[in-house]
Amino acid sequence: MSATPEGTFELLIGGAEVPAASGAHRTLVDPATNRALAESASGGADDARHAMEAAEAAFRGSWWATDDGGRRGRALGKLARLLEERAESFARLEALSMGKTIRESRLDMGFVVRTLEYAAGLADKVQGETIPVPGPRLDLTLREPLGVTVHIAPWNYPLLLAVRSVAPALAAGNAAVLKPASLTPLTAVALARLAKDAGLPDGILNVVSGPGAEVGEALLRDPRCRSVSFTGGTEAGRRIAELAAQRLVPATLELGGKGPVVVLPDADLDRAARGIAFGIFGNAGQMCWAGSRLLVQASIAGPLLERIGRIAEKYVLGPGIAEATEMGPLSSSGHLATVTSFIDDARSDGARIVVGGTRPAQPELAEGNFLRPTVLADLPSGSRALREEIFGPVLAATTFQDAEEAVRIANDTRYGLFASVWARELASALPLARRLESGMVSINESPVTFPQTPFAGYKESGLGFEQGIDAVTYYTRRKNVLVNYGSPKPRA
Repeated sequence: MSATPEGTFELLIGGAEVPAASGAHRTLVDPATNRALAESASGGADDARHAMEAAEAAFRGSWWATDDGGRRGRALGKLARLLEERAESFARLEALSMGKTIRESRLDMGFVVRTLEYAAGLADKVQGETIPVPGPRLDLTLREPLGVTVHIAPWNYPLLLAVRSVAPALAAGNAAVLKPASLTPLTAVALARLAKDAGLPDGILNVVSGPGAEVGEALLRDPRCRSVSFTGGTEAGRRIAELAAQRLVPATLELGGKGPVVVLPDADLDRAARGIAFGIFGNAGQMCWAGSRLLVQASIAGPLLERIGRIAEKYVLGPGIAEATEMGPLSSSGHLATVTSFIDDARSDGARIVVGGTRPAQPELAEGNFLRPTVLADLPSGSRALREEIFGPVLAATTFQDAEEAVRIANDTRYGLFASVWARELASALPLARRLESGMVSINESPVTFPQTPFAGYKESGLGFEQGIDAVTYYTRRKNVLVNYGSPKPRA
């Protein structure tokens, strides 16, 4: 694969690259310049049906579902190696199409490789159990793949968040249909090309890009759909849940967040400031698990905000593909306008702009979707910036007096995906972590996860979980088999 996009990226169905049934294409733009970058097929309901047919045929007709897992594991392991060999090209493609820095994109590709390796290692370990029952009987359970699984991925981590669910589904023996975000479909298509070289049967991994309202709904309404995994906004997640409920298929939903970062008075402020900055300005804040709400004990608020402000001022903005860039553009001009509206509202609420709050002044950045790293303070409790997900490089700060108030403020949200606590004394940090209503809590670290650790949320941040050792069994059904091996009684 070239380091820059070449030609048109079509759909990949049944092992072949095909145009959309309607012939429609979407022009993708570089968010650093808003200039045309590549052409991508834009599929519709007919293409969704075609992909589901191909996946069902591959699931029923190939060796993939009936293998004991060893061959599947080898194929997924080979896919990991092929991607690792081409990781730089994939990273550059995401930096160009999504805008994130090349440094972050390289880390993302490393995570994708590791996720494929982890799933490959679990492929031959999907097993049942025996259960003691009375009499001359043997009771056992079997783990069987579901069939065709649907995966709807977001634009902020295009390949990472796609493979996070696709890899365990494939390891369990399913066939997958992946719908990448319309803004960022390129690496998904590129990975599906590699899957063929890795030995996955045609039709086991299919990619259909296109509008979510049309393609996503068609995939979920299809009778062949046996499960859905979705990462994205809460409102779209509600619609996915509705459709899944109508079909009675399991749904994994990883949705929005408004992560509280609680800084206790004994925290190492220099270390905390660096971690907090990374947790909100990384990927230009376009992360569901961003640490976007800073809750700091009042006595240390001034020194901490000063430290974060100094770090924010030094961020180097520029195209993601440039090696020196530390924060790239937002994904689109429309999203830039949305994020900017939060800052404007905060100003109207009387908030203090500690740093940022405006577009950068450099002429060379004027055409892109750039926004300076921003820190807001002195916000009223009802402010949008404190309560709603901004999904941009905007940190909303507030203060507390004691741990009880910190817990109350932190949990006063409809979200519950990620939280962090900064403190030297674990005797203070651990009890606080237990009380935070979040699926993930880190202590003295900015957001971090691994393929082997569960990723899940509370409340409106989602249903189910991704990653971890149980991720593969989620994509199976459990069947109970009872055997009576006693001799038949003789007839009278």
